[in-house]
Amino acid sequence: MPVLEPSSARARALVVLLGVCWGLNWIAVRVALHEVRPWSLRCLGMGLGTLALLAWARARGRPLRIAPGRDRARLALAGLLNVAAFGVFTAFAQLAGSTSRVTMVTFTMPIWSVLFARVALGERLDANRLVALGLAVAGLGVLVGPTAAAGSTAGMGWALLAAIAWAAGTVYLKAARIPGDPVAIAVWQLAAGFAAVALGAAIAEGAPAGWPRDAATWWAIAYHVLLGTALPYLVWFAIVGRLPASTAALGTLLVPVVAVLGAVALLGERPTAADALGFALIFAAAAAVLLRPSPAPHAPAARAGEGGAGAP
Repeated sequence: MPVLEPSSARARALVVLLGVCWGLNWIAVRVALHEVRPWSLRCLGMGLGTLALLAWARARGRPLRIAPGRDRARLALAGLLNVAAFGVFTAFAQLAGSTSRVTMVTFTMPIWSVLFARVALGERLDANRLVALGLAVAGLGVLVGPTAAAGSTAGMGWALLAAIAWAAGTVYLKAARIPGDPVAIAVWQLAAGFAAVALGAAIAEGAPAGWPRDAATWWAIAYHVLLGTALPYLVWFAIVGRLPASTAALGTLLVPVVAVLGAVALLGERPTAADALGFALIFAAAAAVLLRPSPAPHAPAARAGEGGAGAP
């Protein structure tokens, strides 16, 4: 058995840490939403997450400048889609449905990326991607069918919108080919998402409604800001420079697993047999897309620019 270099072993440990942090963030968000309104929660998380990533980039001397004009406008649009829209839609999804179900529906986002890339970038739908598409459609059918019969599809709808928004933003960013340091691209996307959500919070919710009263809410907010937003962004950039993109993507695949298990253990959710089948199909579909061999020699850098966009 080959012996891993210490730096490589640490990077793989960070992959696990990333998946756990993002996965449990779904639980923290659900708890925080008991007392904090969705726009306000996302505004807080994105604002402090932006500051943390910006401070880290400054401390590391990473160049943060993006050329003025069209590139900045493109970054703003990408941030609107895969940061602001994704964050707000997933918050409303959790308010309207079970965390375990909306997590798995949201993680159809790699499949939508494949479809958008076919239309916008002309990328070929090879056998691997077609199988993934079929698995995702089957998984969605299994999950949505029972909830549709019960007339409770709102959570699924918000989750699906979140997945589509993330995929559209990611493919748009790939097509735009914005020059710049990957960290700078991530920072300014997050900043643009925060600005959009702050405006939305002012319009939709007005002034803050008061301080939360439950200690569990405060713990959930602290987790969401520190361990669910700020730390994972920093961990992501520590990973992508050391491991192949396909290995780094394992952190993304761990997220729905941790989220579903966390919803069962911490929120008391009890998925049905149909839910379990739907989860398995969608997970297999995401794995087929995320773990396929990458033809691009600079895949880690490309993913770095997109890193964290799927954070809940």
